Amino acid sequence: MTLREITFQTGVRGFRTRVITVVTTLLDPVAFPTQAFADLYRRRWQAELFLRDIKTTMGMDILTCKSPDMVLKELTMYLIAYNLVRLTMLEADALRPASPGPRQPLSFKGALSTLRQWAPLFQNLPPSDHNRLWLFLLRCIADDPLPHRPNRSEPRARKRRPKAYQLLNKPRHLFREIPHRSKYTKPLS
Repeated sequence: MTLREITFQTGVRGFRTRVITVVTTLLDPVAFPTQAFADLYRRRWQAELFLRDIKTTMGMDILTCKSPDMVLKELTMYLIAYNLVRLTMLEADALRPASPGPRQPLSFKGALSTLRQWAPLFQNLPPSDHNRLWLFLLRCIADDPLPHRPNRSEPRARKRRPKAYQLLNKPRHLFREIPHRSKYTKPLS
């Protein structure tokens, strides 16, 4: 099998390595230049950030359902909600005036917060006023772009830390809490 090895350097903080090597079967250097692979690597990193939006920003990092069928339904609902937020952002972006140079992307977290805050207004409003309120909502989302942050570092770190609670290893009616929470030890069997 004939392969092509491409090596390029990144000077971007937040990426794992400075020198990246890609092995591919795309052999034509004219049709597939090295810079295209570097750009593709950067886009792959952006996809990981989008997954972080789904997991952390939307609160999907811990699933609450117990059965496999319900977990699948919960995942499906999160993905539907994510796509609806992205669709709303796309509609809001279309309302923004044209500007010279590259457009700043809209904030996913900002759009999600705005939608959550505005949801009660739609419930209490007569349906005839929904279109007018929807346009105003889209304008609010469009006014919340991300600031220009080239090569921003996105380090990976654990946010959830273990809690200092003892394990619930008995039925609740038999369970007795140890009085000193910070000094839990496993009970002897």
